[in-house]
Amino acid sequence: MMTPLLLSAFTVVNALGRGNAATYNALRNRRSGLRPCHLPFADLDTHVGEVAGLDDVSLPPHLAHYDCRNNRLAYLGLQHDEFLQAVAAARDRYGAGRIAVILGTSTSGILQTETAYRQRDPATGALPEWFAYRYTHNIFSSGDFVRHVLQLTGPAYVISTACSSSAKVFASAQRLMALGFCDAVVVGGVDSLCATTLYGFSSLELVARGPCRPADVNREGISIGEAAGYALLERAEAGSRGKAVALLGCGESSDAYHMSSPHPEGAGALLAMQRALTSAGLAPEDIDYINLHGTASKANDAVEDRAVSRLFGNSTPCSSTKGWTGHTLGAAGITEAVIAGLCLEHGLMPGSLNTAEVDPAFTSRVVVENRKQPMAHVLSNSFGFGGNNCSLVFGILP
Repeated sequence: MMTPLLLSAFTVVNALGRGNAATYNALRNRRSGLRPCHLPFADLDTHVGEVAGLDDVSLPPHLAHYDCRNNRLAYLGLQHDEFLQAVAAARDRYGAGRIAVILGTSTSGILQTETAYRQRDPATGALPEWFAYRYTHNIFSSGDFVRHVLQLTGPAYVISTACSSSAKVFASAQRLMALGFCDAVVVGGVDSLCATTLYGFSSLELVARGPCRPADVNREGISIGEAAGYALLERAEAGSRGKAVALLGCGESSDAYHMSSPHPEGAGALLAMQRALTSAGLAPEDIDYINLHGTASKANDAVEDRAVSRLFGNSTPCSSTKGWTGHTLGAAGITEAVIAGLCLEHGLMPGSLNTAEVDPAFTSRVVVENRKQPMAHVLSNSFGFGGNNCSLVFGILP
């Protein structure tokens, strides 16, 4: 059983707005952030979860060489819920070298490369001189950028395991702290909209035309979104700071089944959830609510339903919040971890948005209307391409 880790600060920016209050208010009022796609680089009949105003974000002058949509989003995500102040206080407590930075992303700043490719020299094919792969498209770019913004010098790396990326950062942070490599970890994730993901998922016929409808009998596919979120993890001393959200357990697995399709019976998803419960020292009946991966694709929702049903039966309420934010890919784990924290703090169980009729083949307990009730434990699922799975248990410390 793992030692709980306190989320002493957390924040998120997504299509619902900037900061935790914007996200919580949209959840409470059942207001989606999905809108028709009018991005200049994607002529597709679909809805997206776009963060407004990214083109107006400016990076600090000394970090301007990191400029790209993804790092602008990463920077914007740091500016809310007094997250910068919380990290600065932790830096004073532990020292800059004792705080790690672990982020997740799926495509990093690939939009910058897409733009550069369109502007290559017609005669030589050379990319424009302004293009700097190291500071934009490189997977480590966001991690390197964020640690410079936060003035941290501890271990830093970026995880890229598709849609489980920024859930796995929590498990990595737990291991680093258990081994004594650091005293605190800034975990998070950032993924921004780009042509590669929009056209890529469209070519797989996985993109819905309208807003996605998780678990609905007539679901058409996913809506892609973008987001940046962070949490500051510290060792929890029970009772030292009053009631607070904490990471209680982590579970990881790999299907080893197919490079894109999940195991048809959800074997890997089931194993990740079981390991998360074991890590937290909890039984299935201790979980009050499950935030599903819930992408709204035909296959993935059905597979997750089988796995959840095998472990929890039909007794534990579950839902997907992607009808609000869209599928933020490499930022989905942190987005839904923050949502889990907000659900615990406010006693809100969000029913799946846009779900008119739950698939009658499903046997898990999918809720479609919001409920207000106290909760002690929330399980959050993130399952990536290739069957790369991660489940996290969050709870309230006394």
